Amino acid sequence: MEHTEIGCRAREILDRVGDKWSLQVISLLGERTKRFTELKREIDGISQRMLTVTLRGLERDGIVIRTVYPVVPPRVEYSLTPMGATLMEAASTLVSWAESHLAQIDAARAEYDARRNEMPPGSAVG
Repeated sequence: MEHTEIGCRAREILDRVGDKWSLQVISLLGERTKRFTELKREIDGISQRMLTVTLRGLERDGIVIRTVYPVVPPRVEYSLTPMGATLMEAASTLVSWAESHLAQIDAARAEYDARRNEMPPGSAVG
C-alpha cells in the first residue's frame, strides 16, 4: 500500500472516531457495557437516529461490539472491542480536556466575537 493511500485511509478512520458523537460514545463505553437507552440519555443532544448511525459505524470499524440477547423484549448491549478499548484512553483524554476547558473556550469565543463585532464592515480578514 502506498503512503498516500495509507494516509487517506487513516484520515477516514480519524474522521469516524473524531466526529462529534463517536468520542463521547467511546468514552462512555470505556466505563462499562451500556444499552442504547443509557447511551442516549447520557449523550446530551444526540438524536436516536444519529446514535444508531454512530454505533453502526463504530461497529463496522471493529471498535464497538453489539450483543443481542434472545429475550422478550430483545435486550441489546454495546461494549468496546479489545481494539476499541485501546482507543478509549485517547478518547477519554480528549473528552476530559474539552470538559475541563469549557469556561476558557467560552471566554475566548466571547472575546473573539467582540473583536469581530467592533471591526468596521469590510475590514475583516479571513
